[in-house]
Amino acid sequence: MAALIDLNADLGEGIGDDLSMLKIVTSASIACGGHAGNAQTMRAAVRGAQANGVRIGAHPGFEDPDNFGRLRLDLPFETIRDQVLAQIARLASIAAEEGAPISYLKLHGALANMAAEDEALSHAVFAGVARAYPGLAILALAASAQESAAKQLGLPVIAEAYADRAYRPDGLLAARSLPGGVIEDTAAVVARCLRLAEQGEIIAINGTAFKSDARSICLHGDTSGALEHARAVRDALRSRNLM
Repeated sequence: MAALIDLNADLGEGIGDDLSMLKIVTSASIACGGHAGNAQTMRAAVRGAQANGVRIGAHPGFEDPDNFGRLRLDLPFETIRDQVLAQIARLASIAAEEGAPISYLKLHGALANMAAEDEALSHAVFAGVARAYPGLAILALAASAQESAAKQLGLPVIAEAYADRAYRPDGLLAARSLPGGVIEDTAAVVARCLRLAEQGEIIAINGTAFKSDARSICLHGDTSGALEHARAVRDALRSRNLM
């Protein structure tokens, strides 16, 4: 029997319907005030996750709210590491006040894409995280440099795939700016999630298939039709005893 699928969503970003999404997903990656979010949105997301029995993760990115953390920035690795640690600390403080543990780290946006390609960057960030937050798992794009670096550091890894993003044939994400880079058709989102869950495959943007061992699927809260996608994916997985 295939391992069960975890559904995660990026929340606390001040967009979308977090409270409704928290009734669907099993993991919540909460923005920590870098690309988005503030104390109010973090606290609301933490409380909502607790109320629904949803696992909590920290979701830091570049300290660049004007670009929602989706612009690649050329910064020293130490600066990036320190930004990530500062953001985790913001969420950790609020979570501690609410009596909620943080279970994992998931990088956001351009930083996540850069780290997925650059093992040295991932290593620098994750080594700092491991020192400050021992035992924190890394939710990382499956078969990416993030996953490799985390494993080299002996960190727990949760391999992730994306329900609503197109992939390159090499297993990395295709640019959002490309035609079809963001998938907005609910039936297509459901079909690719079922294929991943049952066959361990993802279809790339050029039509070729590649293998993936991801068992956590991300549903972006800011994608058009996000709640419809999330409910349909959950229902389809549950109907096949995959969630």
